[in-house]
Amino acid sequence: MSQRMMNPAFRMFFNVCLITWSLCILYPLLWTIFSSLKDNQQFFIGKPWDLPNFPLLWSNFSFVWGKYHFGQNFMNSLVVTVVSTVFGVLLSATTAYVIARFTFRGNGLLYYSYLSYMMIPTFLGIIPLFFLLNDLHLTNNLFGLILVYMVTAVPFAVFVLVSFFKSLPSELEEAASMDGASHYGIFFRIMLPLAKPGLMSVAIITVLNIWNEYVFALVLINDPTKYTIPVAIAVMQGEMQYRTEWGPLFAALIISMGPTIVFYSIFQKQITGGITAGALKG
Repeated sequence: MSQRMMNPAFRMFFNVCLITWSLCILYPLLWTIFSSLKDNQQFFIGKPWDLPNFPLLWSNFSFVWGKYHFGQNFMNSLVVTVVSTVFGVLLSATTAYVIARFTFRGNGLLYYSYLSYMMIPTFLGIIPLFFLLNDLHLTNNLFGLILVYMVTAVPFAVFVLVSFFKSLPSELEEAASMDGASHYGIFFRIMLPLAKPGLMSVAIITVLNIWNEYVFALVLINDPTKYTIPVAIAVMQGEMQYRTEWGPLFAALIISMGPTIVFYSIFQKQITGGITAGALKG
């Protein structure tokens, strides 16, 4: 393969394929940005893929933020995502550490129980989950939504983190134990910092999944002041009824995509590097 890569013709073909693929990925994003700066007249008179006319309608963003209370929906998504991720990753880390570093009856059964959950479509349990949370008075409540996101994030996180904790040398635990450290001290002061690449990978993927989640938020929340961003966008389109304001609708999409694009751009190396390291160490 290395000799083929040295071939100039093959290298040029490879670069052309990468550039073509990048353009295919970037085009929908650029089209969405341009569309968010148009009014309805530009959509219906001109071609949908034309560049926006000047002056650019930056007011579409303030219109969505104010009229449709998108600021409140943004904060709801932010709170739900941050809290769910922090406690979900912490719960996953403690579970994965026990499975990876302690030998007890049912260890393997517990681990494969988490793996089996990943094979079951989450939507199959949404109806009994709704009735369970309704009986606990946790529907139409951000706390109930946070609990659901925390629980659904654990299986994948455990799957990734078990490999990291198994790869850490046992001599570190033995030395800390001889110095008088408790199990909690060993975990929080030694093992958890050493598993940082895996924790970062799990946290980032969890953030992206929760931020874009739609079904649970739609079923469990019916108060408009507690909508998350995906639900708010869908409701916004419904409220526009017979006249869809395409510019503001695309502006809402840009607002919703902005944090995830920035977040992924900053931490993309941790995502790929952490999962690859976990796979190799496992």
